This record gives sequence, C-alpha cells and structure tokens, in this order.
Amino acid sequence: MADLIIAASAGGEHVLSGSGTDTVMERAREAGLPVRGECGGSMYCGTCHVIVDPAWAGRLMPPGCEETDLLDALLDRQQTSRLGCQITMTSDLHGLRVRLPRTLA
Repeated sequence: MADLIIAASAGGEHVLSGSGTDTVMERAREAGLPVRGECGGSMYCGTCHVIVDPAWAGRLMPPGCEETDLLDALLDRQQTSRLGCQITMTSDLHGLRVRLPRTLA
C-alpha cells in the first residue's frame, strides 16, 4: 500500500491510501477531489493535471511524448506538471506529494 498526499489549491492536504495499481487520478476521484479525468485515463483531455512536488519529480518515470504534448497545451503547466492518469501508485511512491492546479479548484 502506498500513501498519496494531495494538496488542494484552496488549502488543506488529503492523505489517500489504496492498492498498488491505482493511479493518482483514480485515488483523487474516489476521494471526491476535483480531478475530473473526463477521458477516463485515455490521455487526451488533461483534466487530471497535477503538479508533482519537486522533491518527487525525479523519482517518477519521465512523461512520454504524448503526455508531454498534452501538458504543453495546458495554460497552467508547471515544470513538474504531470497527468494523474499516468502515475501508478507503487510502494516506491509511498508518500508521493502532488498539488492540484488552480484550474481544478
């Protein structure tokens, strides 16, 4: 089991637990956080955009070309932006911290 810590743009943190096959997007949606994931994780909408804590960014697999292209189209992209549907929570990511962008608030 790996915990995920999500900071909401309006303030406050949520610690979410789940199985090792959940994605950041799935956990956030199950917790009722405003991560829409309208495409269901098919990587074409960008509505599961999260900003990874810089201390964690280097521990994730780098985004592929398709994810990078979609992130480049977002108005609020940050250096450590990722799509939540592309981050699978494994035990290596226990304690991963992400922040929701203001556009999801």
